[in-house]
Amino acid sequence: MSLHLPELPAGFIEPCLPTSAPDPPSDEGWLHEIKHDGFRVIARKNDQWVRLYSRPGNDLIDRFPLIVEAVAALNARSCVIDGEAVACDDDGIASFERICYRHYDKAVFLYAFDLIELNGDDLRREPFMVRKATLASLIGQEMLAGLLGSAVPGLRFNEHIEADGPTVFQHACKLGLEGIVSKHKNSRYISGRSLHWIKSKNPDAPAVKREAEIDWGR
Repeated sequence: MSLHLPELPAGFIEPCLPTSAPDPPSDEGWLHEIKHDGFRVIARKNDQWVRLYSRPGNDLIDRFPLIVEAVAALNARSCVIDGEAVACDDDGIASFERICYRHYDKAVFLYAFDLIELNGDDLRREPFMVRKATLASLIGQEMLAGLLGSAVPGLRFNEHIEADGPTVFQHACKLGLEGIVSKHKNSRYISGRSLHWIKSKNPDAPAVKREAEIDWGR
């Protein structure tokens, strides 16, 4: 049975959402990324025109100027990047309180973890490993050219780890992080909930305790 994918729309693309699981997968077919506590953002560039969309499709263009500037400077005619907008505390840890507080909007940057489209090519049917490598190349070109500076203030590549999932998750919990997202190496990009993306959350993380008390609609 062939997989049906909708045509790439001109504006907002509904993001791929991970399925919750208490334990991450442990086999070799998966990669693992740190789950950052922020706002999910789909960033779209078309020439010098940039749009930022929240998970439900709200326009964030006026909120995060560093991200807009970084995406506009990418060496691509067009692209669509999936990532997490993050505001860090004084220790460099993602702070949901700071990103909710508009005072920090000018310091918010994007942890980019997927590339949906590049120069008119729809990449959603490509394996995750191919999309991630293409994204790394796109962001790396800008770092080498010095267009975004050595610190890449508005855009950072979200690294992944090829290791045993439970071990990676254990270390993430020890560091007090929100958790990890495990993604199958060959997974396509599917809008909506996916069984090929698995999120495992640290039960002691502030994000988990917060979500247990109130539904933030994220």
